[in-house]
Amino acid sequence: MNLNAQDMGYRQVNEAILACPDTDIEITGLCGQRYLASGLAGKRLVLHGTPGNALGAYLCSGCIDVHGNAQDALGDTMDGGEIIVRGSAGDAPGYAMRGGRILVRGNVGYRAGIHMKAYQDKNPLLVVGGCAGHFLGEYLAGGTIAVLGLDGDGQQAPVGAFCGTGMHGGRIYLRCRKPPQNLPPQVVCRPAEEGDKAALEAAITPFCQAFSLSGEEILAHPFYILTPNTKNPYKQLYTMN
Repeated sequence: MNLNAQDMGYRQVNEAILACPDTDIEITGLCGQRYLASGLAGKRLVLHGTPGNALGAYLCSGCIDVHGNAQDALGDTMDGGEIIVRGSAGDAPGYAMRGGRILVRGNVGYRAGIHMKAYQDKNPLLVVGGCAGHFLGEYLAGGTIAVLGLDGDGQQAPVGAFCGTGMHGGRIYLRCRKPPQNLPPQVVCRPAEEGDKAALEAAITPFCQAFSLSGEEILAHPFYILTPNTKNPYKQLYTMN
């Protein structure tokens, strides 16, 4: 199905998506409609324009492919599936996501991956091709975040301040020659080694496939890995460690 959403509100667009028997749906003319594809399962959406806040919130399965930018709260609490953004995204992408993956070719705003978590076979993934704002991975409880800084010089860490604040699970990969400064005490930062290559490759392969990039070239550059300090004071507050 092809749908022009230029004069439609978000309720109308969502109702059309749910009523459509087609698996593949292409939507044009988007301009800020919020909550699109909330809780959706089993469909592939190709979106043109700029969808509004909370795109793909609670997404269960399927794929959302955005040919443009996305706004705040992308993939809020998503449980599965995939969101691809061929531009940039706003604040808090992947907020509390517990499964699936979000791939953003450009930059993301503040608090990307805040409180992501993993459980049993669910291990969420957020990959950012550009840079991330302040508070990346805040209260990270599980899953993987990778920020590649592909559009920078590769020297400085492609993140803002307060990276990993409150982190108590998961890991963060940063493609850079110099580690981020002023990390909180609950975060351990170290250079990636040969033994990390397989996990790094697994993290960035979906991103490279989505955007037709060379994983070999990306992996040839130094990375730093951020993991929680096992003595961090937040661990006692959580039952799953």
